[in-house]
Amino acid sequence: MKRSEINRLIDEAVQFAESLQFKLPPFARWSAEDWASKGAEADEIRNAHLGWDVTDFATGQFDRCGLVLFTIRNGDPSGATSRKSYCEKIMIIGEGRLTPMHFHYTKMEDIINRGGGVLICQVYNSTPGEGLADEPVKVAIDGVRKEFPAGAEVQLQPGESITLPPGLYHAFWAKPGTGDVLAGEVSAVNDDEKDNRFLEPISRFPAIEEDEPAKYLLCGEYPPACF
Repeated sequence: MKRSEINRLIDEAVQFAESLQFKLPPFARWSAEDWASKGAEADEIRNAHLGWDVTDFATGQFDRCGLVLFTIRNGDPSGATSRKSYCEKIMIIGEGRLTPMHFHYTKMEDIINRGGGVLICQVYNSTPGEGLADEPVKVAIDGVRKEFPAGAEVQLQPGESITLPPGLYHAFWAKPGTGDVLAGEVSAVNDDEKDNRFLEPISRFPAIEEDEPAKYLLCGEYPPACF
């Protein structure tokens, strides 16, 4: 991805969240220059990888396959620097813009449509060999147990949510014609380095072409504490 595209997408994400009256924390607007002056007081943000995360899953086609995320709070998967056992994110999910089929080995999560269009979440159980199972899928929609056929595209209106246990494959996108979605994620501690299983081999983090200066730093780019 080009840095100019990342800068633009984050600017658009801030504006979209504001349009839905979802207030981001102050560090969402910290610039690269701001980060250069931050000391150890910001280590929780660094260690837990809080903040912006923009990915096209190394496809080079963000409008077809991509996601903008902001991690608001998270624990440390190792437990070394934080006792928090939970995570919260927002995700800006575009119309027809796919987040590819994947599951998590240990993380349980609720995906919540916080506003905007209709969120589509396609679900499959996983097989012991980590393929797609053809058996019905049992999930909770806002605490109500429901059963869907394998591969069902569950539609979530604004305010609705789905609970995804470990091992449950899911892909999601905003339903075309309904607008982009501001989605929330409430989960156990997030570990993007070790806990993701994508059905098709794919890179979670893109290579970045530095065609202009970074307006914001992504969550894996923070400099060490300056004092």
